[in-house]
Amino acid sequence: MKFQSSLVRGTLIRRYKRFLSDHELLDGKIVTAHVANPGSMLGLMRPGMETWLSISDNPKRKLKYSWELVRVSKGNTGLVGINTHHPNNIAEEAIIKGNIPQLSRYKIIKREVKYGTRNSRVDILLENEKLKPAYVEVKNVTLRRNNSAEFPDSITTRGTKHLNELKDIVDEGNRAIMLYIVQRGDCNSFRIAADIDPLYYNTFCKAVTEGLEAFCYTCDVSKMGIRVNKQIPIIS
Repeated sequence: MKFQSSLVRGTLIRRYKRFLSDHELLDGKIVTAHVANPGSMLGLMRPGMETWLSISDNPKRKLKYSWELVRVSKGNTGLVGINTHHPNNIAEEAIIKGNIPQLSRYKIIKREVKYGTRNSRVDILLENEKLKPAYVEVKNVTLRRNNSAEFPDSITTRGTKHLNELKDIVDEGNRAIMLYIVQRGDCNSFRIAADIDPLYYNTFCKAVTEGLEAFCYTCDVSKMGIRVNKQIPIIS
């Protein structure tokens, strides 16, 4: 997934009211950027951190800038993508290119498809007349602790709801996949953050024992764009 335009560099001043953040640009100008991330962004909001912002020319938008990346360390794996609107696009691109082997045999890809009796929508539906349909829920991951990526970074009632809905899909005889997209490249493994959301952890463990498939992939993150890099193991 490539960014639609060049990003501009800033320095984080603060994040506030959940979806707002202030940044100082290289020319000293202070701008307010939209934060497309409802999570806690634990470890990614220290004032003074290097940030990268996209610019929109849409006159209907209230804010011209969107916060896209933050640098947590030097080097090629030091940038982290924080925009939760991107993982679905990153995942779809990776599936099309065959970079997620577990999902590479499907011919048809659909987005935001209604399913089940709860009036739910799945992020990605994969179809092939010779295979069971695969319902894929994509989750954005940014938290890193002890070299391991972790999800969630705050209590997620919505995430637990999605797990229960995916269990329904398994019960119907179809494939259900939880795909965790880590918008950073400095993690060696993935785990559910049981200390942050015990209910999500317990629901995840139960769903996996009942047939839910779960995979986690890290990303190469740069100022040009974000793409899936490699699969990492899910540990307890």
